[in-house]
Amino acid sequence: MDVLMTPPGVLTWANDVFGNAIASATFAAPTDRLTIESQVTLEHNAVPWPQFEIAHSAASFPFAYSLDEVSDLGALMIPQFTDPAGRLPRWAHGFIRSSPTNTLALLKDINAAILAWVEYEARDDEGTQSPLATLDRRFGSCRDIAVLMIEAVRWLGFGARIVSGYLINRNTGVVGTDGTGSTHAWVEIFLPGAGWVTFDPTNRTVGDFSVIPIAVARDIKQAVPVSGSFAGTAEDFLSMEVEVSVY
Repeated sequence: MDVLMTPPGVLTWANDVFGNAIASATFAAPTDRLTIESQVTLEHNAVPWPQFEIAHSAASFPFAYSLDEVSDLGALMIPQFTDPAGRLPRWAHGFIRSSPTNTLALLKDINAAILAWVEYEARDDEGTQSPLATLDRRFGSCRDIAVLMIEAVRWLGFGARIVSGYLINRNTGVVGTDGTGSTHAWVEIFLPGAGWVTFDPTNRTVGDFSVIPIAVARDIKQAVPVSGSFAGTAEDFLSMEVEVSVY
């Protein structure tokens, strides 16, 4: 991967607690424009509807993670948003049709049904809506929808994490992309035997056929593609543009 910057800067690399590669840039002189261009060549061979070999112990819900899995998943199993009235866990449990029930079918139902409650809408506002705000407003961006699903499945006892990356427009009808591709956010849920399984509730898909993961995190605030600070007045910052090109 090549990272090109205008103006040129000093780039240092490190890994965060999740294992993501983090590049930090510093600049020696003032500028009125900053351009960051990332170029990567990769081979992506995912199939549209993969089969997942879930361990027998986890094939039916509810199930219990092993003690090691509980220790390692840690905060990835803990809901991140306050919900004193318990609205979200009641909403999540409404998808359970029987006990026991098929684990993968349950998660696919939640993944497919979210857009019946929430309409996708591109949202350029800073930050992410809380899950309850997304349900109340009945619209949200891909990151809002992903956070809603993560919080719901955590209330059901699953370990889940947010994924930030790119969405490729392989087929017509892909939501959340303009042209060949765009930045995107989705969900990974840990299922024993199968590992981290990709769910994209914005497009009702399972597997990673049209997504390219760049970073994973516990909380969406930890997966910001570009962050930093500048010295100047508030009026100095006028706009930001993001463009994704797939060749």
